[in-house]
Amino acid sequence: MSRVKYYYDSETLSYKKIERKRGRTLKYTLVFTLASALFGFLFVFIAGQFVESPREKALKRELQNMQLQFELLNKKMEKAEIVLNNIAERDNNIYRVYFEANPIPEEQRRAGFGGVNRYNDLEGYDNSKLIVESNKRLDIIQKQIVVQSRSLDEITKLAGEKEKLLAAIPAIQPVNNQDLKRMASGFGMRTDPFTKARKMHWGMDFSAPKGTPVYATGDGVVTRADNNASGYGNHIRIDHGYGYVSLYAHLYKYNVRKNQKVKRGDLIGFVGSSGRSEAPHCHYEIFKDGDRINPINFYYGSLTAEEFNEMLEHATLENQSLD
Repeated sequence: MSRVKYYYDSETLSYKKIERKRGRTLKYTLVFTLASALFGFLFVFIAGQFVESPREKALKRELQNMQLQFELLNKKMEKAEIVLNNIAERDNNIYRVYFEANPIPEEQRRAGFGGVNRYNDLEGYDNSKLIVESNKRLDIIQKQIVVQSRSLDEITKLAGEKEKLLAAIPAIQPVNNQDLKRMASGFGMRTDPFTKARKMHWGMDFSAPKGTPVYATGDGVVTRADNNASGYGNHIRIDHGYGYVSLYAHLYKYNVRKNQKVKRGDLIGFVGSSGRSEAPHCHYEIFKDGDRINPINFYYGSLTAEEFNEMLEHATLENQSLD
């Protein structure tokens, strides 16, 4: 029930009832409503600036969590880069040097991606710069991994070839030390046993009793096992690959045939004195790319340092050869 208001009329000396005009009431009501609406809007606006809604709190927590995850990701990428750089350094300065391969340039390992912008779809956000830089960094790491993986594949292949090469190179004496009478003659100018003239002796003579085993000095394929070469008598030639060929002459008999594959240390024949020979011995030669080279440089697989020094001393004596 609305209150009734009165006012005192001094002329009539009495109280009279205040009659409220309808237009004024509507005006007051409209002003009150507008003021209330304005106040409510201002309250909501101010509260929105200083008070977070539950959704805003959830989004803020999600954003903070994403930023934390990006920081952790960048730390992981930093550790990955350190490991990759260490591997790349060893790859270039140890592995590729040992296997005689050219090092991989740094710009090739760390190259980015040119051409079309790969990160267009990541732009336009509040944290676009952070996201784009992280993706660029990750892409470079992935490319480094691919480059390093291919390099290691190449190194593995080169290691396999190196292993084959080391097995193929003639690296032991053709006659065991315990079977030797002596190392009769070395590589160089020697006195011919028949003409007594000085001439080039293209191999090494290992003096041993007739029938002493002769061994292959490296892996390879027998290309000759005959007596059709002048002066050599019964002889064997083994192609080791990589330009290396070994020759074993003046044999008593063979233990291999042409085109047979042999391994280092396989028994291939026996010491004799066939062909142009003065006494039982094995005349041994090594060819590299068609040229005769001194066999004394290839005995690292069977001699101690003392034995090698003793052989070197005998090999350098300008004595008479046995063939």
